[in-house]
Amino acid sequence: MNYFISDLHFGLQDRESERYKETVLVEFLKSVTGKARTLVILGDLYDYWFEYKHVYQKGYFRTLTALADLKESGTEIYYIIGNHDFLHRDFFEKEIGAELIHEDLVKEIEGKKFFLSHGDSYVANDTGYKILKKILRNRFLQKIYSMVHPDIGISIAGKSSRKSRNYTAHKSYGESDSLRESAQKLIDERGYDFVIFGHSHRRAFEKYKESHYINLGSWIEQPCYGKYENGSFEIINLDQK
Repeated sequence: MNYFISDLHFGLQDRESERYKETVLVEFLKSVTGKARTLVILGDLYDYWFEYKHVYQKGYFRTLTALADLKESGTEIYYIIGNHDFLHRDFFEKEIGAELIHEDLVKEIEGKKFFLSHGDSYVANDTGYKILKKILRNRFLQKIYSMVHPDIGISIAGKSSRKSRNYTAHKSYGESDSLRESAQKLIDERGYDFVIFGHSHRRAFEKYKESHYINLGSWIEQPCYGKYENGSFEIINLDQK
């Protein structure tokens, strides 16, 4: 079985909500350990993440342990970097064994062609963000920033994430954020069977020709996961309070 999760945004909400969200995720990861062939995280597992050479931000230890256990059980884990959690070094690769994907992942699963991406690069009418993305992902600038003390650096990262969220919340991207149109174009031009995005927090499961565009929404509204098995894809809600 192959599983997909997106946009959990750990660190965004109040302590009780975060504890609940992590408990749901850990229980899910434990339930598929030893069963899952693939787990794809389609970005924004964290609402912000800044990793130093010898330091990473505290919290969510149970999640990291559950992911490591899942990997050790034989599951391939792909972590597609989102627009909130892209300041990674090598912790997830070295300590967990996940493969970090900095843009898009193209993968054949059970004979079907999947195009998997966080989706932020496929939103139209946001030139400002695309310029900012190039700046923030510049390795030289990240290295300079890493010279700042972790307490200060992580605090700044958190504040920047909140500003980014406020910017996104007040900006009009149009009815569909153009993700649907981008998915249709990818299907038309490259023949993908499934195009899966995150980012917009707008859940979608739409058939287009003989293919599908899927968006898993976000865990802020409803914890869920995608599952693909025997040629069938479904989105399954996890328990709510």
